[in-house]
Amino acid sequence: MGIVVVGAVFVDIKGYPMCQYIPSGRNVGRVVQVHGGVARNVVEDIANVELKPTFVSVVDKSGISDDVIAKLDRHKVETKYVRRTEDGLGTWLAVFDNDGDVVASISKRPDLKEIGTIFEENGEEIVKNADSIVVEIDMEASILKRIFTLAEKYNKKVFAVVSNMTIAMERRDLLKKTDCVVCNIQEAGLLFTEDYSGKTPEEMAEIIQRKVELAQIPNMIVTMGSKGAVWAQPGGKCGVCPAQNVVVVDTTGCGDAFFAGVAIGLTYGKTLADSCAIGTRLASSVIATKENVSPRFLPSEFGLEIGTDCKAQKAK
Repeated sequence: MGIVVVGAVFVDIKGYPMCQYIPSGRNVGRVVQVHGGVARNVVEDIANVELKPTFVSVVDKSGISDDVIAKLDRHKVETKYVRRTEDGLGTWLAVFDNDGDVVASISKRPDLKEIGTIFEENGEEIVKNADSIVVEIDMEASILKRIFTLAEKYNKKVFAVVSNMTIAMERRDLLKKTDCVVCNIQEAGLLFTEDYSGKTPEEMAEIIQRKVELAQIPNMIVTMGSKGAVWAQPGGKCGVCPAQNVVVVDTTGCGDAFFAGVAIGLTYGKTLADSCAIGTRLASSVIATKENVSPRFLPSEFGLEIGTDCKAQKAK
């Protein structure tokens, strides 16, 4: 079953200016529509490292949802736990500036209650057979508690991906049960109610190491854009992972790709530092394109070996 990813599917509608972007004016440009959503992006990123993940989600009954499922199937994502409901597909509308950064956005979240039903009916087999679990930590609390209970029962690692830190802050009890929390520096500031603007990576690594001790979070990684990322875990261990130099085309999905790399590494035996490096490489591959997900990689490119049971093993 591979890594099981649980969360929402969105359709991303993105606008790019053809001339200098004017915030208060009319801008001539291109408008494109692509498959999106944090969880959907993460599961495709994992699939693009040929690790055959499983997706638990909902979509609606439109042709767009047909396309979403068909694409995931082509990438060898297991989609038998993706169900159709009337309001199962989210929408994200975003406008980008000339540097590829989002300057305005509006999102409409889907109704994810059916995911709870999926876990009531199939949760035991899903979690028991998973290599690890990825969840959007800002989903409904009742769904998350069911997933975490099953993960504890079957001794499975859970990785928390953040879509909305304001909601995630209310789930501190669950954050303590995750194997690794990944967020950006602004989200870390919200979580710990501090302002980290202007901090160097070295300063942030030490700060986050102290914070995970106090918050009892097993592992944490904070991304800092062009400054790279920092990682920390209780016991005084922390470090910095530098960013790769690439030309920025579109930052959409780079955080999701980074998270996918971290989840891949930690699921299959890599250290937190090595997992951070895998995430950095995947994120860099997304930033340099207009796609929401990374291109294809072989597991061996990240020091992972695929055994006869189709599970990646820690490189010797």
